[in-house]
Amino acid sequence: MDEPAQNEDIALDGDQTQPTAEIIAAMNQNGSTNTIKTEPDTDGPTSEFDALFARLSENPQDPEGWRRLIDLATGSGEIPKIQQAFDELLKHYPNTSSAQIAYISHFLNDESTFAEAEQLFIKFLRSSPNVDLWKFYLTYVRRRNTGPSASTREIVRKSYEFALNHVGQDKDSGEIWNDYIQFLKAGDASSTWEEQQKMDTLRKAYHRAVQIPLDNLEKLWSELETFETNLNKITAKKFMSDLSPAHTQARAVLRQLTTHLNPLYPPQQGNDLYLPTQPAFDNADRILTGKWKAYLKWEESNPLEIEEKDKATLVTRLQGVYRKAVIRMRFHSEIWYMAYAWTSSVGKQDEAIAILKAGFEANPSSYLLAFAYAEAMELKKEYPEVHSTFNKIIAVRAKHLEELAKTNPPEENGAKEEPASQSTNSSFGSQAAEEKPTKLSEYQEWRRDYGIAYIMYMRFARRCEGLPALRKIFLRARKDKLVPWEVYEATALMEYHGFGDKQVATRIFERGLDTFPAETDFVCRYLGFLISVNDGNNARALFERVIQTFPSEKARPLWERWARYENQHGDLEAILKLEKRIAEAYPKEPPMKRFAQRHMHLNIDAIADCDLGMIARRHSTNVGAVLGRNETGQSITPAGANAPKRPASPDHNRGVKREDTRNFEAGGGGGYKRQRGNASPARVDRDVHMRDRDRDHDRGRDAGRDRWTEGGNKNRRFSPPPPSGGAWERERDDRDGGRGYGGPSRDIKREESFAPRGPPPVQIPPVVSWFVGELPPAATFDGPVFKTDDLMKCFKQAIIPSSVGAGPNGAPPPRARTPPPPPGPTNYSQHRGGGRPPPDYGPYTGPGGGGGRGRRY
Repeated sequence: MDEPAQNEDIALDGDQTQPTAEIIAAMNQNGSTNTIKTEPDTDGPTSEFDALFARLSENPQDPEGWRRLIDLATGSGEIPKIQQAFDELLKHYPNTSSAQIAYISHFLNDESTFAEAEQLFIKFLRSSPNVDLWKFYLTYVRRRNTGPSASTREIVRKSYEFALNHVGQDKDSGEIWNDYIQFLKAGDASSTWEEQQKMDTLRKAYHRAVQIPLDNLEKLWSELETFETNLNKITAKKFMSDLSPAHTQARAVLRQLTTHLNPLYPPQQGNDLYLPTQPAFDNADRILTGKWKAYLKWEESNPLEIEEKDKATLVTRLQGVYRKAVIRMRFHSEIWYMAYAWTSSVGKQDEAIAILKAGFEANPSSYLLAFAYAEAMELKKEYPEVHSTFNKIIAVRAKHLEELAKTNPPEENGAKEEPASQSTNSSFGSQAAEEKPTKLSEYQEWRRDYGIAYIMYMRFARRCEGLPALRKIFLRARKDKLVPWEVYEATALMEYHGFGDKQVATRIFERGLDTFPAETDFVCRYLGFLISVNDGNNARALFERVIQTFPSEKARPLWERWARYENQHGDLEAILKLEKRIAEAYPKEPPMKRFAQRHMHLNIDAIADCDLGMIARRHSTNVGAVLGRNETGQSITPAGANAPKRPASPDHNRGVKREDTRNFEAGGGGGYKRQRGNASPARVDRDVHMRDRDRDHDRGRDAGRDRWTEGGNKNRRFSPPPPSGGAWERERDDRDGGRGYGGPSRDIKREESFAPRGPPPVQIPPVVSWFVGELPPAATFDGPVFKTDDLMKCFKQAIIPSSVGAGPNGAPPPRARTPPPPPGPTNYSQHRGGGRPPPDYGPYTGPGGGGGRGRRY
């Protein structure tokens, strides 16, 4: 072999690579036992082979058919038939390593056919990321170069280097690394210098391998440790310490890599010839595609943390990853596009375009790859290639539509329109006609997409070749029976906006109207165009001309589009006349709906929002849930700012002493907890509203002031029902069968049982309300936070010195300190009567006294 590592090529010529009897025997022992015939076998299944070959040439996406064809060719033993079958297979499934290995193996049985095998190696290896093919190549090289001479070993060594430079980053290349290291170890050294060179080469190979997530990484690391230790224990520790971080990273990446790859490469069953299939776009297919995309993105994230100085290594690794991905997912255009996008991002534009071209050849019906390749060629000013790309995608898609029309005949009257759906922000369902959903058949959807190819083609022509090229493509589209109406509209708009020709645009719309007279959407677009260019007379003439040709169920978008124009720009008399015509066409529609449509702008429906309470509905909780809570006397807190507020209910326990309102758990372990209803009204309201301020501190200071007006009694936790005739009762009456707005009802009587009793609530002085409103929100406090119960306990347990009975020099008499309380929460229920603990009347010794803190009550 020549030197492939230096020349970056594979030269398999010359005397050094001629076959020997030993090599042929060894190859035959590995399973290549096919008998090659030079003459055709007329008794074989020739007719079946020819018929299958012809069918697969027309319809190549048939993996089972290809496997049968290969079996027929291999079984015949005829070299021409084998070449014909494998060449055609690899034309449609390039870089399929199992097919390539099987193909080459047929030429290793006879010395006279070794030249063909070497040519196939040259053809396949440079673009192949498959480790199996490279292993097969290295086996061939080593068996052809078995002599002990230095030149022979150098050829093998360079072949290994050549292979590792291409696939050495692959997880499955661990066997190649191991064979290469063993080959280096087996080399003889006749001098100390040669021995040192051998050790340096071995160390370099080991160091490269243990930093790659290989399947035999641990084995190589153990061998490296033994190798370095045997040479020098002192330097071994340094080398292993330097390599340890990279090796640890490789081990971690290997675990993640295995997790990613196991679902992507399931075990092959049956025939070893794996061929990708067309995507079914089912759930399993989407899951597989998602896993591939996640794996590719993970590889792009540089999990090995390869430094910028070694960027070439990262690029080589990712190139191999994407090459394997497009082989395995050959018919998934998004994988091809990801490969193109990444390759382009690293500055390899020529290779990126080659990927796009190969992907488009594999998926000639892909709009994604066709448009991307056309744009790439447009940037390179290769306009003939752009024309060829668009012509190819149009031809492929036209054939698909014709085949679909045979099995799924198109609807005669175009799209089936759904009933007008109600607008999300209006009670009248007055969406524009363009926004109404339409239900299309499969044929109609594919036909609509087919028109996009023509539209993109015309855009390219307008950008790069001008008006004559645009009109030439449109003339071709007019003769195509499969072209949808969108092509006519797009061409008319290009004429008007690109070249300012209103008359030509109008004529194109008219020609489209003659071709698609039953397409309501096209008529609406034509009408909208005339309105947009301020041609009201022709717009009115068009409306009157076409409105009578559509049945009422299909004419609704036209009525609404013209009514919207009249409502915005017409006089009142014309508006009323049009409304009368609409009422005659749709007699079941309520008059208020049409009236409200006249008073809308940009889908803003003030009548629905205000008079029908749509804003309150959108900003309130579920009505049924709210009413249920009303009936049980619970609190209501509407989400909307405009929701009705209820007056505050009084506190029945106001005026009762705090000592009498404490709750004690029967078990004695609950601890003290102050009830909200037992505090003063101001404190109750303050606590409630301060919690509101915590949630809504971004509403500003003014909103806080509003909350504290009128005594701070808004949004109380326990509130009476709203006044009679309010919005809440109207909603409830509607729910309960249309009872009167203010009349007696069972619900109202039930809520009357919760009517407030006792004295009226105490009003907080305005100055106090102002002061509390000026306080900053609680969320802005960044200091220490104390629990209220703990503070109150501290205040109650505080010892205040007494001025009575002072000692000498005015100092208070000494007092004994009270022993400290037991650890843990105090259980007040253990005291007799359930009140405070008994007071301590011992002498006060001052803050510096020993012992625990005393108490005084």
